[in-house]
Amino acid sequence: MTHKKIDIQKTTEYIVNWLREYANNAGVKGYVIGISGGIDSAVTSTLCAMTGLPLLCVEMPIHQADNQVSRGKEHIQFLKENFRQVSSTIADLTPTFETFKNAVPSSNEEALLNLTLANTRARLRMTTLYYYAGLHRSLVAGTGNKIEDFGVGFFTKYGDGGVDISPIADLMKSEVRAIGEYLNIPSSIIKAKPTDGLFGDDRSDEDQLGASYDELERAMIAFDNGISIETLSGREKEVLAIYTRLNRINQHKVNPIPVCTIPDSCKLI
Repeated sequence: MTHKKIDIQKTTEYIVNWLREYANNAGVKGYVIGISGGIDSAVTSTLCAMTGLPLLCVEMPIHQADNQVSRGKEHIQFLKENFRQVSSTIADLTPTFETFKNAVPSSNEEALLNLTLANTRARLRMTTLYYYAGLHRSLVAGTGNKIEDFGVGFFTKYGDGGVDISPIADLMKSEVRAIGEYLNIPSSIIKAKPTDGLFGDDRSDEDQLGASYDELERAMIAFDNGISIETLSGREKEVLAIYTRLNRINQHKVNPIPVCTIPDSCKLI
């Protein structure tokens, strides 16, 4: 199972330059990002701040757990102490979310309803970020890592997947953590159990996925190297099966939107 290690310093500098050049070429002022209190948004926002361009950090609580809110505020304070062009705002979307729930029908299938509402939270946040991006003539920076975006598809289509640019989408979770340590991200964020915070409870990403990011990272490397499930045993075999299933069923997120191309046989001469 091979996966080339990255040079943390060179990778950090490369992403920062890439972000700066992309914004300049696009003719925008800077970036807007949603702050969740997790390592991915912490690293991405810090990389954006290092460009020297204006960065707006947006908190968007929807029945959010207190520890997630406090970590987000801690990180924003960290950014403001180190980068003077960073600003922040809070958009409390809880009332909006409740209004939406009251405007649409419910369902007796509790699990399906909860998942649908979780995706709705993500899409409300996406809409909010683009509102601020429009006002500030900025781009929305995505926070998805490689496992989420291209491995198991652990994101909401047109929710947290609806962004203008993805700075860390070619980085494994372990690499994101390593960059976070290099950037002196608060340890409370680096050590926090990953969670999407979309269900209003304390369930983690691992609870939802059935495996940790470290396990899924090894499974992704095995999958990419053509290692068969039949050659593995125990937990490795179980995790590769989880990865393979999620990778298969979430291709509709990973791949471009299918376009029905009209053949010449349907066109008039």
